[in-house]
Amino acid sequence: MKVALVHDYLTRLGGAERVTATLAEMFPAAPIYTLLYDEEKVGKVFNKSKIRTSGLQKLPAFLRKKHKYFLPLLPRTVEDWDFSEFDLVITSSNSFVHGIITGTHTHHLCYYHSPMRFAWDWTHEYIKEQNAGLIKSIAAARILNKIRLWDRAAAERPDTVIANSKTVQRRIKKYYGREAEVIYPPVDLSRFKVSKNSDNYFLIISTLTPYKKIDLAIQLFNKIQRKLVIIGDGPHREYLQNIAGETIEFKGFVSDETATKYMENCRALIFPGEEDFGITPVEAMACGKPVLALGIGGVTESVIPGKTGEFFAEPTVDSMEEGLAKLMRNEKNYRPADCRAAAEKFSKGVFIKRFRGLLKAKSVV
Repeated sequence: MKVALVHDYLTRLGGAERVTATLAEMFPAAPIYTLLYDEEKVGKVFNKSKIRTSGLQKLPAFLRKKHKYFLPLLPRTVEDWDFSEFDLVITSSNSFVHGIITGTHTHHLCYYHSPMRFAWDWTHEYIKEQNAGLIKSIAAARILNKIRLWDRAAAERPDTVIANSKTVQRRIKKYYGREAEVIYPPVDLSRFKVSKNSDNYFLIISTLTPYKKIDLAIQLFNKIQRKLVIIGDGPHREYLQNIAGETIEFKGFVSDETATKYMENCRALIFPGEEDFGITPVEAMACGKPVLALGIGGVTESVIPGKTGEFFAEPTVDSMEEGLAKLMRNEKNYRPADCRAAAEKFSKGVFIKRFRGLLKAKSVV
């Protein structure tokens, strides 16, 4: 059986990319199709010899970094790929690649990280974040409307649909009208060990973009004058550093090994934004650490309030402060062994077993 893998962009190593990496381990002979590839950022995980990029890869580097300006071209770009030589194509999609075209002899399985959020439930926030004037905002709204029409039609193309969480499962049902089975993303628990150490700092590991709501955490920790360490980089970093007080430390991009050390020695992980699933909270629990998170989205399926962390109800400083106070009062209740046990439900082994079981049930392999 000839298998191909497809992922929207291989330009960073986030949770979605780690899912694709696990799929690549499961199907080592499969080529990986992607719109854009950054060997410097992901080459250690995704060997260049297996990568098949789109025509966008030929653009100058400064243009490749501005791929949001090519939104109208992306539907046609993914449709141009030819998968006629393959028996099974697995797409790992959070935007366009679920819209590939395959023949009747090819089984197309799509693992959804989410329907494209900038075109659906976050479309108004997305337009606001562009800080464009009235005319550009109107133009952007028209482009997104055309993309929604294509996206809804493209959602009919996969033969089998998987969601990475119940949260995403509900979005798929609402926007695409399709039923999806849930298989949670794989977490490589072998990278983490349970630690009882605490260097009395709280930790954020995240890309620094507006929707991650890191600014709320900074405002809170400025107010309460407690130490917060922030690992990650992104377009919002300069703004966040400008509003941060003396108790906030920015570490930028660090290796997985360094990030793990910070996780093992923190007091708790702070997770202020909404995510489709949220692998980082599971990684923190694998280290025996509790999590304080906004109580919506995929994190509600992994964190157990009162046992492995706490939720705060609204994306406001006051609500987060109430949640943090509750977490600090209850710290003795969060047993490292319980946190690790909760993380074990999302291990790579569980993912592989469920994924292969689904393929067998569909008579694909």
